[in-house]
Amino acid sequence: MSRVRPSFLRPVLLALLLAAGGPAHAELWGFVDAQGVAHFASRAVDSRYRLVHADTAATGPRVPGKRDGADALLTWMEIAPEAKVLVPWVREAARLHGVDAELLTAVIAVESGFRRDAVSPRGAIGLMQITAVTGDRYATAAERRQPAAERLLDARTNIHTGARMLADLTRRYGRIELALAAWNAGEGTVRRHGGLPRLAETRAHVHLVLELYWALLQRSQAARATRLALG
Repeated sequence: MSRVRPSFLRPVLLALLLAAGGPAHAELWGFVDAQGVAHFASRAVDSRYRLVHADTAATGPRVPGKRDGADALLTWMEIAPEAKVLVPWVREAARLHGVDAELLTAVIAVESGFRRDAVSPRGAIGLMQITAVTGDRYATAAERRQPAAERLLDARTNIHTGARMLADLTRRYGRIELALAAWNAGEGTVRRHGGLPRLAETRAHVHLVLELYWALLQRSQAARATRLALG
């Protein structure tokens, strides 16, 4: 299940759904629970869900200017203090653990909205929403000297732990979308389904992360370009 704080929900969801490549689902549904955590899925899973976004491409031409929403979110991520301060640690973790910095950033955005002190009702902690059990599994010997509930609130430790986990899942499953599904729904669920689980919220989570990952990759590649070659 994907969880995002309400203050971050609408710009994140709209930008991700309207980012490059177009959405895989025509609609996005969501609700905010009593703890103030937003949940979303590609359909109304139960009576709590309300329509958050309907893709105009499914019924007609895309609304002019909507792409600006994605660009605005990406620009915000580059200048917002809570996002900008993480850049060195994200790059460090990406280099050390072999995971794209853009993928790590996308997971952080969707999981916590860049809130390093976020703790979900299910006990997922910090920027990448990692449980204490998973945190211990991917911790170094030195890190295990500190309780997981404490160390995962440290931004750098949380990012490195999440990067190790993503690297491991990607190696074992061979595909990023399955790694993200295992991250969200659990490895046992992926095994039982023989691939991407047929769970609306897991599929929405995977789709949203991949949409933002793709948009971030496009922007980073454009930033690194120094000349244009036409074939």
